[in-house]
Amino acid sequence: MKPLAFRIRPKTFEDIVGQDHLVGPKGVIRKMLDSNQLCSMILYGPAGCGKTSIAEIIASHYALNSFNYNASCDNKAKLKEIAEAARLYENIILIIDEIHRMKKDVQDFLLPFVESGALTIVGLTTENPYRAINPAIRSRTHIYRLNEITKADIIHLLKKTIEAEKMKPITDDILEYIAVVSSCEVRSSLNMLEIANMLDAEELTLENVKALIGKKSFAIDEEGENYYDIASAMIKSIRGSDPNAAVHYLARLLQSEDIEFIARRLMILAYEDVGLGNPNVGPRVYAACHTALEVGLPEARIPLSYAAIDLATSPKSNSTYMAINEATADLENLTSMQIPPHILNKELKSGKYTYQYPHDFENGYAKQQYLPDELKDKEYYIPKNTGSYERGVKEYLEKLKK
Repeated sequence: MKPLAFRIRPKTFEDIVGQDHLVGPKGVIRKMLDSNQLCSMILYGPAGCGKTSIAEIIASHYALNSFNYNASCDNKAKLKEIAEAARLYENIILIIDEIHRMKKDVQDFLLPFVESGALTIVGLTTENPYRAINPAIRSRTHIYRLNEITKADIIHLLKKTIEAEKMKPITDDILEYIAVVSSCEVRSSLNMLEIANMLDAEELTLENVKALIGKKSFAIDEEGENYYDIASAMIKSIRGSDPNAAVHYLARLLQSEDIEFIARRLMILAYEDVGLGNPNVGPRVYAACHTALEVGLPEARIPLSYAAIDLATSPKSNSTYMAINEATADLENLTSMQIPPHILNKELKSGKYTYQYPHDFENGYAKQQYLPDELKDKEYYIPKNTGSYERGVKEYLEKLKK
């Protein structure tokens, strides 16, 4: 018999969970298909959130004219065959799995077909396309982020599956446990449900399901606390400079054995919440987290504890985090911001402007405008007084202003 996850794979948009903003009644992808105006797109989001299912449903609307290409294992020759087909048919749909792995020469070959509309691509990736995909491809596609699947989504799906497949009734505590230990991934949760269904009806208890799945609980309590609540509590404890609470929640997170997730949270926190309050903490936390990933559990708990306590006991500053957020907001709200000509290389080459090289001046500083005119007096970075390093930075900047 085929696996449960394969048997109930979504066949219509109504079967997709958690992505109504794309495929719900008012979703943009559904509107494209309803109007027969499908545009090239990239779908990105975590594993098991429905990217492949959405792509397959799109392809089912163009059954005779759709092709699949996997950027991690298919070669350029296969893409040439698909391109030849595009010359013969209209509305060719090309689904590209793991599009972030597509080599540059393959992307270059693909571009004119996408630009002319001979091929409509649906790229799938777990990576952020703004970082992982060639700008030339990005500029010719619409980019849509899929939501992370919630615990409520998974429980709803499991109940729907039990009814449709006429499976044994399963209690809510077991369904909640499956949702949490599967990290709210659809495929994993269905695989776990299928395994749980192997138990006889009288054996379907939470303890028996835990033993059968063979994965540790994420410390679910009576209030339904889950993995991400614990992660949030650890982050807030570190931000609040409480090393004892930080280590407590770290220990609970380690029950998941997901070192990579914990390390990523700690490394981000080092720059978001400690920042220039203690600039040396970033490299230290990076080294500790990579040591943890290298040695694995149970020893990984030691460098991770080191990192959490180091962060919790550091002076805190979110000044750089706030600065980039405000700068990004200005990009969205302002247009036509021209780089000042005296720092623009092509203008300097014309000889019309003079760039003042700071090292030629006393104290290595030359007063000149660097921001566009619309922002010339803007101050994004506001130093804090929480750490000795950033107090020194503040004094230095104030000295330059004088």
